[in-house]
Amino acid sequence: MQWLLPIPAQLHPLQLWQQLAVLIADKVNKPDDLYRQRQLSGWLAWSMMWLTVLVLLLALSQLVWIDSAFQLVLLWLALDWRNTAKFSKRFIRAFSREDKAYCRQLLEGQLNRDTSNLSLLGLGKAAAETQLLAYGRLVAGVLFWYALTGGIGALMYRLAIGMARAWSPSRERYHVFGQAAVRILAVLDIIPLRIFALLICIGHNSKTALQGITRQGENWLLPGPGWLLAATGHKLSLSLGGPAIYEKHKMERPRLGGKIAPAALHLAQIEKIATTRLVGWLAIQSVLIVIFQGAF
Repeated sequence: MQWLLPIPAQLHPLQLWQQLAVLIADKVNKPDDLYRQRQLSGWLAWSMMWLTVLVLLLALSQLVWIDSAFQLVLLWLALDWRNTAKFSKRFIRAFSREDKAYCRQLLEGQLNRDTSNLSLLGLGKAAAETQLLAYGRLVAGVLFWYALTGGIGALMYRLAIGMARAWSPSRERYHVFGQAAVRILAVLDIIPLRIFALLICIGHNSKTALQGITRQGENWLLPGPGWLLAATGHKLSLSLGGPAIYEKHKMERPRLGGKIAPAALHLAQIEKIATTRLVGWLAIQSVLIVIFQGAF
């Protein structure tokens, strides 16, 4: 369904979810409020939005006739494999032509930071990080939570991603208000992104990738993405991380991986590695679901 009946990114219901999150934040996130009050507003707004949808989905699940079809539709809404692959391939083609304008345009819809002045080096780094986190969260993470909690859990995880993006603390107005959304997502991310990072390590340069996780995996701003970026950076000797511009403010981020600047070849390697590992993940998870459903 993901490949035969794709939902265009601009028409996806989760786009409306992020717009709703912004509207709610505009009502309750007051810059003149005290620090603790803005923190509390962030936690309450996140809880109100997320728990409301959870209650509605649980109630709806009691009314459906075919539960497996209901779970499948929710997984279809939560999973974003096709759009991630589409972005990756488009960017690789544009980057190989050194079409900086189009590369910036592609990244603008994926990142919360300014892309207008990114050099080829910055574009390569940003694309590599975007590829990895998109495949890690929108595919591996969604499949992980689907395995544990079904379609409802997969969609709720995706909604948590949407709120963390809409209320990213990298934006000045959400610096305090958005802390709750990012911290909750960090907890939800830890296990699936670390499993995906270990799968990335398999094969060529596996020892180097594992050593990279050991040395640098905890250096990143968030624990799950840190493992994933460190594993890939050391496996392919790529330089990832480093300073980034958010709303004209320079943010110092840890440097991960090797010393090679990502080129189109390396982005294609990331695409191939991520895809093959995810196909393996899907096969293993499918077998486990069949086994456990048969056993229970």
